[in-house]
Amino acid sequence: MSGLEDLPPLRDTLAAHDLLAKKSFGQHFLLDLNITRKIARLAEVGPGDRVIEVGPGPGGLTRALLETGAVVTAVEMDPRFEPLLNELAAAADGRLSLVIADALTVDETSLAQGGPAAIVSNLPYNVGTPLLIKWLTGAFTPTSMTLMFQKEVAERIVAPPGSDAYGRLAVIAQACAEVRLVMDAPARAFTPPPKVDSAVVRLKPRADRPAPALLTALQTVTQAAFGQRRKMLRSSLKVLGGEALCVVAGLAPDVRAETIGVEGFLALASALIARRGD
Repeated sequence: MSGLEDLPPLRDTLAAHDLLAKKSFGQHFLLDLNITRKIARLAEVGPGDRVIEVGPGPGGLTRALLETGAVVTAVEMDPRFEPLLNELAAAADGRLSLVIADALTVDETSLAQGGPAAIVSNLPYNVGTPLLIKWLTGAFTPTSMTLMFQKEVAERIVAPPGSDAYGRLAVIAQACAEVRLVMDAPARAFTPPPKVDSAVVRLKPRADRPAPALLTALQTVTQAAFGQRRKMLRSSLKVLGGEALCVVAGLAPDVRAETIGVEGFLALASALIARRGD
């Protein structure tokens, strides 16, 4: 680890490369190594574990992950950080690979070289939710995800039925993974400080994760149900079967989406598959 220990402080590295955060990329840098090391601990990664990190920026979290002994593949969209991250890679004994690409389009299975990998990221604010949906519902299933979001988004992921924050994101996330909010991060922890606080969510894929066809149907019914969340299910799901669909799923058609638990939405998704198969 001596190479990592010899690296200059992140603020000095950013100044040396004359780098500032880009608002258009949703960039807010985590430069406090105490915070990034805590995230690395929460991720429960260690020597030899493969990690995919999205949006490393100047490499604060990357350093903390490398300190654990993990093997990191960092996906960065902003080519300005390539020289800085290459310096970090040179100090990391071959345990850091850099991919300059859009994380929404990369193939995680290829990045993980066909093996298991965790995803640990301080996600860019403007792509956090679509990336999470991709990782929850796509072909690649990470061993775990430890992700920093805007706090409002984090609360939507872990929200229980009946709460104001409960919606489509909670249903899909909780159908696919065990979810926990494990850490808060105030805006002042970032450079530049965002206008909102952040939080870290830990997601562990469920052993009974829905099959692809059921997941597709789940996305369809949740989009319809929460797209008109003030309406009763018989109305919001009218184009998918309305009251008849609810009856097959064993749900009262006069309830609203925010009162239905994950199992209820999975029942609606199963009913939709059966209906379309008729």
